[in-house]
Parts: sequence; structure tokens; C-alpha cells
Amino acid sequence: MEKVEIFKALAPFFAMIALVGPISWVIVTRMKIKNGYPLENGWGKPLYPRQTTEELERIKLLSQENAQLRAELGSIKDRLANVERIVTDEAHSLNREIEQLRGKAN
Repeated sequence: MEKVEIFKALAPFFAMIALVGPISWVIVTRMKIKNGYPLENGWGKPLYPRQTTEELERIKLLSQENAQLRAELGSIKDRLANVERIVTDEAHSLNREIEQLRGKAN
């Protein structure tokens, strides 16, 4: 009799534990769908890895644009390095000081 009473007392606790897993799975799946994440099976592989030709073309164009922007950024970094070298060059600062002194003498 005591075991039955203990089970009756703990039954709501066990029922709650049994419901938390599926409910949380539903909530997580809804959040993934809402935010555009791909759904996965139990092994972590996508359930429906569908990609239309439009999506593939968009990925291709974005990849090309990314490569162009990276190349442009590289050239800008090179130019900036040259400008920094010129500005920090001691001979350049010396020439500037000489020109300032010539301007004051006139």
C-alpha cells in the first residue's frame, strides 16, 4: 500500500518530466522555422536540403561580390600602408620643416 501511495504522490512529477521533452522539442523546432534555420534529423543532417536554381545563382553572385570586395580591400590596405610610410618618413618631415623655415624667411 505504501508503494502505491508514494507512486500516486510522485505521478504528477513523472508526468511533468515526460511532457517537458516533447514540448521543448516543439518549441525549439518552431523557433528554428521562424528564424530560418534548417531543420535536422537525429543525426544532424538536414531534412530537406532543397536549393532552387535562384538560390544557387544568388549564392554564386554573392561569392563573386565577396571576392571583388576582398580584392578591393587588399588594394586599399596597400595604398594605406604607402600613405602611412610617406607620412611617417623622416625625410618627408625634414623637407616639410625646411619648407616651413623658407616660408618664414621670405
